[in-house]
Amino acid sequence: MPATTSNPVRTLADIAGPDGVFSIIAMDQRNTLRRMFTAVGIEATDDDLRQSKADVARALTPLASGILFDPTYGVPAITGNDALAPSCGLLVASEPAERGKFGSEPITHRDPELDSRWVLGQGGDANKFFAQLRADRPAPAAGEPDLVEMCLRAVRDVVADCAATGIPSVVENLVYPLPGEDLTGRRREDAIIEAARALNEIDCDLLKLEYPGSPEGCRRLAEVLDRPWAVLSAGVPFDDFTKVLRVAFDEGGASGFIAGRSVWRESLPLTGKDRQAFLTDVARPRLEQLVAVAAGSARPWTDVRA
Repeated sequence: MPATTSNPVRTLADIAGPDGVFSIIAMDQRNTLRRMFTAVGIEATDDDLRQSKADVARALTPLASGILFDPTYGVPAITGNDALAPSCGLLVASEPAERGKFGSEPITHRDPELDSRWVLGQGGDANKFFAQLRADRPAPAAGEPDLVEMCLRAVRDVVADCAATGIPSVVENLVYPLPGEDLTGRRREDAIIEAARALNEIDCDLLKLEYPGSPEGCRRLAEVLDRPWAVLSAGVPFDDFTKVLRVAFDEGGASGFIAGRSVWRESLPLTGKDRQAFLTDVARPRLEQLVAVAAGSARPWTDVRA
C-alpha cells in the first residue's frame, strides 16, 4: 500500500454527494467525441468540441456530484465562464490522449508530466486514469511485452503519486478482446472480474468498472472488491443503463455511477436553443432519474472505506 499524505488536499467527498454516493457525468472523450460528430455528419472543429462540453456542463452539473473532463477540450470549456456548478466536483482525465498498440491490443501507459499536481493545476478534485487490463491474458512469449505488468505498473504509479499529493485516484478499466477471441457472455464477465481483482490489490480510491453482465457477475465483483466502485455507462441506451444500475447497486454494492453518452449523446448534432432544449427537457430528467435510483440503492463510499 502506498504511503499517504497526512493532509489530503481533496477526498472522495469532493466528487460525491452529501449522501456519499457518486452521481458523475462523464464527457472526457477527445478523438471518440470527434468521431461521434462525424457519425452524425458534422466535421467538428475544436471550438465545436469545447462548446458541446460547456453546454453539457452548464445544463447538468447542478444535478451531478462530479463531472469527468479531459484537459484538451473539457477543462478549457469550463474555465472562467461559470459553466461548472459550484457544488459539482471535477475529475480530470490524466491518461495520454494517444495510446500505442501491440498488434491489436492496447498498451496502457502513463505520462509522468500528467501527474496529480498537474491535475490540481487544472482545477481538478480527482485524478482519473484510464487503463485497459486483461489480467487473464496469457503470459507473453519470449521477446513480447508484458502488457499486464505494464498496465499494472502504470496504475501503481498513478495511485502512489495521488496518495503522496493527497488527491483521490479514480481508475477506470475497460476489457478488450484478445486476438481471435469472442469476448461475450461468461468470457467477458470473467475478464471484468479478473481485471477488477488485480486492480483491487492496488490501493486506488475508486474503481470505475463495466457492468459484468448479470446479477451473478455483480455478486462476484462484490466478493473481490474491498474499495468503492462506480458503474460506467459505456454508451449503452439510457433505459438499459437504468436497469443495469439497479442490479449493480442491489447485487454488487456499487457506490454510484459515472455516466456519459447514455445521458447526453443526442445533444451533439444540435446547436443553440435546440441543444439547450434537449439538455433541459431530456438529459436533465435522465440524470435526475439516475440520481434518484442511486440515492435509493447505492452503497455510500463511506460505508466501504470506513
